[in-house]
Amino acid sequence: MKPSPPIFALVDCNSFYASCEKVFAPGLEGSPVVVLSNNDGCIIARSAEARELGIRMGVPAFEISDLLETKDVAIFSTNYALYGDMSQRVMTILQKFTPTLEVYSIDEAFLDLSGMPLFDLHEYGRLICQTVVKWTGIPVSIGIAPTKTLAKLANDAAKDLPEKEGIMVWTDEETIDRYLGSLSAGQVWGIGPQHTRLLEKHGILTACDLKHVNEKWIRQHMGVMGERTVLELRGISCYPVDDNPSPKKGICTSRSFGRPVETYDDLEEATTSFVASVAEKLRKQKSVAQSLTVFVMTNRFARGPQYVNGMTITLPLATHHTAELIHHTRIILKKLFRKGYLYKKSGVIVNDIISQKTLQCTLWDDRNREKQEKITAAIDQINARMGKGKVRYAVQGTGRKWKMRQERLSPRYTTDWEELLVIELGKAPPQPLPIRGGAGLG
Repeated sequence: MKPSPPIFALVDCNSFYASCEKVFAPGLEGSPVVVLSNNDGCIIARSAEARELGIRMGVPAFEISDLLETKDVAIFSTNYALYGDMSQRVMTILQKFTPTLEVYSIDEAFLDLSGMPLFDLHEYGRLICQTVVKWTGIPVSIGIAPTKTLAKLANDAAKDLPEKEGIMVWTDEETIDRYLGSLSAGQVWGIGPQHTRLLEKHGILTACDLKHVNEKWIRQHMGVMGERTVLELRGISCYPVDDNPSPKKGICTSRSFGRPVETYDDLEEATTSFVASVAEKLRKQKSVAQSLTVFVMTNRFARGPQYVNGMTITLPLATHHTAELIHHTRIILKKLFRKGYLYKKSGVIVNDIISQKTLQCTLWDDRNREKQEKITAAIDQINARMGKGKVRYAVQGTGRKWKMRQERLSPRYTTDWEELLVIELGKAPPQPLPIRGGAGLG
């Protein structure tokens, strides 16, 4: 029996951050909504209505405060807890539609539909979209095609063509070529600016042109990855859905402070909180790190003395224990700290990450590793149940004067008992308090 041809679907949440905010504020339906970056700086998410106003991604909010004010735009600070939980809910729903799912980003996932008894791919895509929006309130678009690269392009086309209702299916050569001919080569997944310029120089302007390029020429100028991209455009699958992604080889946690930090104690409180987050991520992927980097910096855009410094060390023994990483972080931080500077940011990076199963202790290691594992596991369980950071090390402090400025933060509706949405019968549902307009930005 001949195996069925591969077929992939890419499901992408539309204006994800803004859509999450609208789910719990139905009064914002049809209104422009934007979400700000850390410390309420730049626009990082826009609803469709905000895009129609010409609001660009990445623009500093204070630069368009007049537009935000006159158009009554609802403005939110980034609510990581809410967005992360809503993402998990969407991915859980998508798992019901395929035996193999790859979570590609917080708002995107690839589904492997190969071999499934599907009679109408368009209707199956419609069912997926309807189910996600019904169960979560998050609208999604879906692109279905023989390869992941084509599915990605089909998804983009579905968003650009309202008449497609967010669903695009590419299965026949004629349809694929028609759409590829309308796309520039630079729009293809994996083709960056440098390769775009190279292709344009040789007259390869559209995605359809790229599809028909000689494979040897592509391999010579763009390597194996470029050749695979061409094959994917031809409907030959080179990238299967990866439902078990490899652990990260490097992990970084850093934040800009909500206000300048001048004292060592405040800098230590922030930086040790960052390394605690890094340690948690290591444990989540069952890994340990062999090197640690700590860095600090002032605000390069502010007046006054400037200072940037960092230091990397090789750890005596690879670890993912919070207490151990905090210990080494404090040693480094004391060497980096200089009085008289207003620090804007610090961060922690771990590299040389390996599986904890391969860890071998040395003859000179005098730490009680078994006890450390039990303590760490207990803390993780408590924090998972009661909320992130409920139990933490004393050096992480409680003041958090350095925390990010989030003046427009909505409640954590789905992850905090104290912030659950309460609706009284007979009354209009309460609305969060997004600050409308650009007043106070900057």
